[in-house]
Amino acid sequence: MNIIEKTVGARKATKAVFLVCGLGVSSWAPMVPYAKERLHLNDASLGLLLLLLGTGAISMMPVSGILSNRYGSRIVMLCSAIVMALTLPLLLIMDNVIWMGVILFIFGSAVGTVDVAMNSHGVHVQNRFGKPIMSSLHGLFSVGGLLGSLGLGFLMKLGLEPITAAISIAVLLIIIVSWKYTALFDVETERAAIQEFSSNDQNSNSRSFSWLTGSVLFLGAMCFAVFLAEGSMLDWSAVFLTENRKIDEELAGVGYAAFSIAMATMRLLGDKLVSHLDGPKVVIGGSLIGAAGIFLVILTPWLVTALLGFILLGLGAANIVPVFISEGGRLKNVSASVSIPAITTIGYAGQLAGPAMLGFIAHQYSLPFALGFSGFLLILVAVFYKMKPKY
Repeated sequence: MNIIEKTVGARKATKAVFLVCGLGVSSWAPMVPYAKERLHLNDASLGLLLLLLGTGAISMMPVSGILSNRYGSRIVMLCSAIVMALTLPLLLIMDNVIWMGVILFIFGSAVGTVDVAMNSHGVHVQNRFGKPIMSSLHGLFSVGGLLGSLGLGFLMKLGLEPITAAISIAVLLIIIVSWKYTALFDVETERAAIQEFSSNDQNSNSRSFSWLTGSVLFLGAMCFAVFLAEGSMLDWSAVFLTENRKIDEELAGVGYAAFSIAMATMRLLGDKLVSHLDGPKVVIGGSLIGAAGIFLVILTPWLVTALLGFILLGLGAANIVPVFISEGGRLKNVSASVSIPAITTIGYAGQLAGPAMLGFIAHQYSLPFALGFSGFLLILVAVFYKMKPKY
């Protein structure tokens, strides 16, 4: 098999891993009410429990980069995806809060590990492929997210018990990632791609704190702001619509659904968009469109315009992070196996801690003011990226 055929096969396999990750993560969402009822938790206790998932993910992201650098990202993806799949059904049956927290931390750790490994691998494949593919990869993650959020309920509607449905999803995840394993780049191919495209000097991997460069911190900060805006939709869009637009609770999820569908669609189309417009235009234009969407949500009193705002945010923000990750894989004197875990960890901190920060702002001022703050951060992304340093 020549390198072109190998790269095409690796692209398809990497898409499958992104789908697996999105499907696995989002399958947990329908389980949350079951966990709350089973463990007799109030909202505050549930919030602390959910924090363990994000903590596990962030704690393993730097470790994932180290493991990928040493053993290759495909074995890291395989092992972490299997751990994610095996722990998924356990989240439905644990009836002890402490053990539930332990399993949730392990599940989050597996998610964080596979997330970094698949992004690193995607950058290597993209560099070999010679065309943008990161947007479509993240599009498959978004598709997996939509399928996972609906899949468990669909299987239960067919008559399966919740635990049987969860086991079915877990088996599917293991089958997909095992089937595609051999098509992924091996460690030798990855190292060759790093040497060719990352422009590393020979000692860059051995230097202490080699990820603490201005370019890595800049891209990480930009990811933080974009992930914060995305996280605000997940955690606060339904609350905003019910409290500030007086939408019935049964319809409160329509804002996030509009945002998610718009983001998934735009990511699937994003590779051609990035090729046609180039990365800077996608980042700057997308940030401004996303900010306009947030301000449309909070400044107009109608549901129709609010939904349009959610759609604009999804369309604008969809391809920004894939561009950042692509750039992170081409930094001078910093290996992709070092830069991408660092950028991803800083970015996901925005998704984890950002909504809590917005909650504090909302408590001090108002929820519209807090959401407006996330829109202001997107404007700053556009401004600072326009003035970005050369790297």
